Amino acid sequence: MDSYLERLRQELEDATGGASASALEQGSAGKWNSAQIMEHLFLTYKTTNRGIAKCLEQGAPLGTRATLKDRFAKLVVVNLGYMPPGRKGPERVMPRGMPPEEVRRTIFSELQQMWSGLDECERRFGAPAKIMDHPFLGPLTAGQWRKFHWVHGRHHARQIRERTGES
Repeated sequence: MDSYLERLRQELEDATGGASASALEQGSAGKWNSAQIMEHLFLTYKTTNRGIAKCLEQGAPLGTRATLKDRFAKLVVVNLGYMPPGRKGPERVMPRGMPPEEVRRTIFSELQQMWSGLDECERRFGAPAKIMDHPFLGPLTAGQWRKFHWVHGRHHARQIRERTGES
């Protein structure tokens, strides 16, 4: 597996591995619990996989032209590896109540599918191709998608550790 996605897999396994389903469901009022964070991550992987599939199905990269705002956001998150707190994600990646054990069982297969799909996009279209747009970061290459998911996942793994007392 790609080094960013391998590190992401390890980070998530370390953050959630020892936690029981009940520990994953405990949380503070007004904040997501660990199970909801994991579901959010699962949904981001699933959404990315849908975009990758569309790109491969159409046989061409789908990335648009980056705006100045996109370039700045990408610089902060992808280049500098900093995930600003407090940004609300798109509705399609909001937790809906998936059982913690189901998320734990399926999240890594979505991650593996993403790894394979990003590799295939890179093979078909070349490393510099902007394969599709991120809702806040704009058009990203396969490599930038890998790094984004690692930065995003690492950010949420810290939250999971805090909530389950595994820090």
